[in-house]
Amino acid sequence: MLIGIPRESKPGETLVAATAKTVTQLTNLGYDVVVEAGAGNAADQPDSAFTDAGVRVGTSEEVWAADVVVKVNAPSAEEIGRLRRGATIISMMAPGRSPELLEQFQAAGVTALAMDAVPRISRAQSMDVLSSMANVAGYRAVVESAHEFGRMFTGQVTAAGKIPPARVFVVGAGVAGLAAIGAASAMGAIVRAFDVRPEVAEQVESMGAQFVSVDMEQEVSSDGYAKEMTEAQVAATAAMYDEEAREADIVITTALIPGRPAPKLLSAETVAGMKNGSVIVDMAAANGGNATGTVTDQKIVTDNGVTILGYTDLAGRLAAQTSQLYGTNIVNLLKLLTPEKDGALALDFDDVVQRGITVVKEGESTWPPPAVQVSAAPAAVAAPVEVKEPKVPMSAGTKVGLVLGAIGLFWLVNALAPTDDLRRHFTVLMLSIVIGYYVIGKVAHALHTPLMSVTNAISGVVVVGALVQVASDDKLIVGLSAAAILLASINIFGGFAVTRRMLAMFSKGA
Repeated sequence: MLIGIPRESKPGETLVAATAKTVTQLTNLGYDVVVEAGAGNAADQPDSAFTDAGVRVGTSEEVWAADVVVKVNAPSAEEIGRLRRGATIISMMAPGRSPELLEQFQAAGVTALAMDAVPRISRAQSMDVLSSMANVAGYRAVVESAHEFGRMFTGQVTAAGKIPPARVFVVGAGVAGLAAIGAASAMGAIVRAFDVRPEVAEQVESMGAQFVSVDMEQEVSSDGYAKEMTEAQVAATAAMYDEEAREADIVITTALIPGRPAPKLLSAETVAGMKNGSVIVDMAAANGGNATGTVTDQKIVTDNGVTILGYTDLAGRLAAQTSQLYGTNIVNLLKLLTPEKDGALALDFDDVVQRGITVVKEGESTWPPPAVQVSAAPAAVAAPVEVKEPKVPMSAGTKVGLVLGAIGLFWLVNALAPTDDLRRHFTVLMLSIVIGYYVIGKVAHALHTPLMSVTNAISGVVVVGALVQVASDDKLIVGLSAAAILLASINIFGGFAVTRRMLAMFSKGA
């Protein structure tokens, strides 16, 4: 079968549905591929890159006459009319919001596969174009906000004074939100984030941000998407949004509800109360926006100096990488549709993924698909779970008692020791235990590696002490001293080796 890759007709579109790398993978599946001349120019994929990959660069007529046409955006009515009857069209289609598009597919007698209808199950993650594009868009949202903000994200202390770090507030911790959190944290900003799904708090914190909690009932998501908030939740979060937005330098909103307009989270009063020079990047602008005052695909500056960005082409502003990701999603889909690798596309409606993305099959509507049972939360445990009693912290009286007991034991051993050497060695042992406990035991696990130099110093003291003792006439003492020298030396040299490897990770190559 022949796959056609056309030039995108949407004004200003920079993406292409395949790259030189992904068309090679398509030919390995047995397909012939033809790419429309100039289709990948805006994504750093010139015609020569496709010809070097062994595929043909042809005319628009050749591409639209192919058995399978693969696009990024939904085809226009004129483009649908160019499809041959019985052909397959693959693109993003927003089928839930585009009933007229599905009617046009039916009239044309084609099969339509919607890439943005991939069910959110583990097996389909490699085909999820929404996640691929949201990941890039979240990163780009931070880049755009930094450009408009015009100041450094990271804080600095200089001879001329202290520069505080930028404060970023991210609404929604889906793929786009987490990408924005990671980018802003990496740039040195103080990042705070909120999501109505309580299960994402750990993910937010793992990205270096602080999860903002609200005193309300939050339901664990059953399908990976946020649900529309109840009136009680809206009331509980409204005050939090207002407070966080007024404190933030940059607000990035990503809240979407599948098949519904985007919820309004930042009111006109909140925007009016934000600081002069602050920036809002409304990533839900295509669905109406989360902020009052957002205008799709435009930059708006309010009377109080707040910049609102309603760009819907954030992923397209990194066209080369986004096209590569989208093309890889297409390859993974066609691997599923071509199990024999014989270049023949075969739909299997017993597969929930293939059934879910098929909106029209040979001119007959198949939308909406049957519900897919997915869960983003752990399954409920039927067996009763043993509830452990919380750990009771040691009381101050107990601590004092233990310290006094240790002092008493120390005095008793010294009083009964038959020789001065035993008293001296026992004293050194006790002091070593106390020092070791307070120097190492009280340090957080995350700081153990930076303290490698401290442990090396302690091991050095051990080596010196063992060298003093190794000259003893007692064979037992000599043996123990030799073992101490060996083990402490291993720790020292190993510590230096590990530290050297860690420093190499932060060194630029020559």
